Amino acid sequence: MKTPHKLFFLLFLIIFSNKSLSQKIVEHYKPLKNDSLRIGTGENDFLPFIQKGYTLMLPENKNIKGVLVFLEDSKYDKKNKSSKQMYNQASENDFAVLSISTEIPLDFYFSKSSVNYTHNLIQEVFNKHNLPNENIFFLGTSLVGHRAMKYIEFIKKRDYDFQINIKGVVICDFTLDWARKWHQHKRDIKINRFDLWEPIFMNFMLETYLKGTPKTAQDNYHNFSTYSYSDGNNENVKFYKNYAVRAYVEPKIKYRLKKYYRTLYENNTTDIVGFLAELELAGNENTELIVLQPEYNPSENRNTQTTWNEINKDELMDWINKQTEK
Repeated sequence: MKTPHKLFFLLFLIIFSNKSLSQKIVEHYKPLKNDSLRIGTGENDFLPFIQKGYTLMLPENKNIKGVLVFLEDSKYDKKNKSSKQMYNQASENDFAVLSISTEIPLDFYFSKSSVNYTHNLIQEVFNKHNLPNENIFFLGTSLVGHRAMKYIEFIKKRDYDFQINIKGVVICDFTLDWARKWHQHKRDIKINRFDLWEPIFMNFMLETYLKGTPKTAQDNYHNFSTYSYSDGNNENVKFYKNYAVRAYVEPKIKYRLKKYYRTLYENNTTDIVGFLAELELAGNENTELIVLQPEYNPSENRNTQTTWNEINKDELMDWINKQTEK
């Protein structure tokens, strides 16, 4: 009776090994810089810098059809935690997966140097590894998604010799309207009913780098936002009107009400739905909204990363493939 089980286990290992060998992982990161970033007014409010560089997943012995790009941090939680979830699907469909990190922890791309570094590194990786400059998709949740939007805006405003041919953007449950986000955190701090590390940290960063609050520096907040309900012009929306855009949201209304005492306005879904509406008004006929509705569980910690984890990656890869045919 034991032999069949052993043979089955051996067969499983062989199949798994072959699947793993179908991918080639290239990592290149600079030595860690001995410096830190101030994230608050206290004497200990600093975060150490992280390693800058990239991880590239290449489908072995295949002609690469396109590239999925994630602008992820290299350290926090787990390196490239979102992009790794797409490795199998990408490899099976002849796509490479590129994950890029700057040295700034939790980088908002406030600094042009961060975006410049990202652009130069993308060009370097594409040239070094002969990646095709076609069928490029940017994906991400939380700050990963925010960085993607800021990077696209940045390169669209400038006449670079190297221009990446972006086909589509996959956005997942992140902030687009930073004026709204500042007000959300201001309310969180006022009611003081849960851990305030994130609200205090984010508002400090916004007020420092945008030189004030939405009341005193409104234009700066509008310019930094991909979309803002309080901005009557929403000029940044035009940068995405020619791309395929798929958006995932998990409203978590009951969860956020019970845990954070938040209203419908304190929700990233508000931003994403507004952004899609403006995109369609601008003439983009290739947008799609996917609403995830996991069962409500008051004991479960829900955040933007769990939203990404819930996504059906096989179905997402099917959508990406369909966009390459248009």
